[in-house]
Amino acid sequence: MQGQLFSFLDIPFPSYFVLLLTGFVFATVMGAVWAKRIGQDPDVMVDLGLAMLLSGVAGGRLLHVLADGYFWDYVHLCTDPGQVSWPFTKSECLRMTPPDWVEQMLGLGEPTPRGRWDALANTCRPAERDCLAWAKFYAGGLTYYGGFLASSATAWWLLKVDRFPFWKAADAAGMIVAVGLGFGRMGCLLAGCCFGKPWDSPWALVFPPGSPASEWQEKAGLIEHSYEPSLPVHPTQIYESAASLAIALLLILYLHERKRYDGHVFLAFVALYAGARAALEFWRSDDRGGLVGLSTSQLIGVLLIGAAFVVHRTLLSRGAGGREAAPQ
Repeated sequence: MQGQLFSFLDIPFPSYFVLLLTGFVFATVMGAVWAKRIGQDPDVMVDLGLAMLLSGVAGGRLLHVLADGYFWDYVHLCTDPGQVSWPFTKSECLRMTPPDWVEQMLGLGEPTPRGRWDALANTCRPAERDCLAWAKFYAGGLTYYGGFLASSATAWWLLKVDRFPFWKAADAAGMIVAVGLGFGRMGCLLAGCCFGKPWDSPWALVFPPGSPASEWQEKAGLIEHSYEPSLPVHPTQIYESAASLAIALLLILYLHERKRYDGHVFLAFVALYAGARAALEFWRSDDRGGLVGLSTSQLIGVLLIGAAFVVHRTLLSRGAGGREAAPQ
């Protein structure tokens, strides 16, 4: 299942990217419908959705580059590719590969070897320098929390400029983003990223040769080579997709009609997702960076739960007056 692509006019599109855009389109349409329903300008939500998509991708990519353990690989790809080692066999390293899908869309690039074989080190090295590798988000490598923080900051600024009630919009986002995450994690499943720890169960998943799971298990000494199928692993992508959809149902069907102030639904989403994500991280095995025994996402999640609690107490203290009115 890893690496399956959708194609349009003979140009391949990564399944992860397609599902990411599906979630974005769904969220934007639902946001516009919601804005019209409460008497606000739906065009604001469309503009907001586009801005949040761009800032979210940028933030998600930057946090991946800085915190997921690949920072020096990106540096060396630009300064000294000879220090980068790729887990390919000699035949796979020298295999001719077409340009990536963005280059194909632009009519650029020619088939080139995937890398060059270093016989002395018995490993595959990049064939040439690539100082823009860190920016190629479409090749894989985005973190949810980087995107969440960047898009939240963008939303706060744009809604302030448009004089749109921020906390009302945030409540809608809390419900919609949770559904979008359900789409996004299915994209992770098809891309093979965000995989789980080895698990001996009929419910476990086996990823194909060359998948991120196989590469990680080779480095961990669990399999002889990355060009073997992975050992069965926890389907953590499915776990998180299910958790996100369950949170969305709770917020939409229960809390939305019972919220005590504008912002209540959003803060509940932040805390619930952070808690679920922190728990699920214990079943994941992919490289995610971290400190003091916790992954980067767990550390950020703990901070967000604390922040959500503080803001909850602040808004709750306003009582009935906490409902936000549209600026006049």
